[in-house]
Amino acid sequence: MKTRITLLLLFLAACFFAEARQLSTTEREDKNYDAYLMVYHKDQDHGLHMAVSRDGYNWQALNGDRPIIGGDTIAVQHGIRDPHIFRGPDGAFYLSMTDLHVFGQRDGKRNTQWERDGKSYGWGNNRGLVLMKSNDLIHWTRTNLDFSALPDQEDMKWSEVGCVWAPETVFDEETNQLMIHFTTRQGNGKNIIYYAYVNNDYNTLIGQPRLLAEAPERAYNIIDSDIIKVGETYHLFYVSHQHGAAPKHATAQKITGPYTFHDTYRDGERRSHEAPNCWRRLGTDTYVVMFDNFSVRPMNFGFVETRDFFTYHPIGYFDAPGSPMRRQGFSEQKHGAVTYLTQKEYKRLLKQWP
Repeated sequence: MKTRITLLLLFLAACFFAEARQLSTTEREDKNYDAYLMVYHKDQDHGLHMAVSRDGYNWQALNGDRPIIGGDTIAVQHGIRDPHIFRGPDGAFYLSMTDLHVFGQRDGKRNTQWERDGKSYGWGNNRGLVLMKSNDLIHWTRTNLDFSALPDQEDMKWSEVGCVWAPETVFDEETNQLMIHFTTRQGNGKNIIYYAYVNNDYNTLIGQPRLLAEAPERAYNIIDSDIIKVGETYHLFYVSHQHGAAPKHATAQKITGPYTFHDTYRDGERRSHEAPNCWRRLGTDTYVVMFDNFSVRPMNFGFVETRDFFTYHPIGYFDAPGSPMRRQGFSEQKHGAVTYLTQKEYKRLLKQWP
């Protein structure tokens, strides 16, 4: 009898893993998740904020739009920016943030405008990132990475790093490793995009960072990279400063490139804007590109939808007339990113931060 039960359990387990292998990424997401989580920061406090949504259109701030985590408690510069949240294949949440307070002098965090001389290191200069990991979105581990402590490379003198901004985490299926990509520069040079692998504890880089993308001849800045895999193609959204600041699009068959740059992305926004973040609406084949429009007052997010990454349909700003995107309890949010939640996680967050 015991042998029969063991064989039955083995058979059921085999069926379960066979089904898991056959499910596509989108099918697994649609099967397991039914809510959304958005992270963002605000210039007023340089802390981590969160909002949740059941449908991807109507968003509600957690904790009365007060910081879920204060930037002054986790960052070397006593402030964070550009938060990004990623759900790893292990189910854990990986949160990466820029360690930077752009109003540090105003808020009494330092005596100078920037941490270092602006002529030598440029606007908003900083040296590192904040990495945090959680299994429940409430209890977190934390690591502060100082890139100026890395060994200098032939193509990058890290001891003279000018900035480390807008980190994002993805998973490299080829190497089976977590990977972060981020904006950086040497001194006050042009901004470029680098990537580096991170250990599973999310507290140590594995090897040296490597170049991911740059402008031709580094003639202008590119910043704010965002990577999403759709089918067998990796889509890179980034911001080009060639003519003002505006998101652009590129594709590759490997997560580390080489990327082919396209000129098909259109979001209808004529003013400078940044921080593209692409996510899929659950239960659909529609993808949203969300961006930070820092040129409007008050600052707001804009949204476009696409199904093929060649044609894009603008759906307006949060709370704009005719837009389906709505906020409750928050405003003037900056540099957002979206991931999915289970029903249990959604309820846990509402209980923890009503």
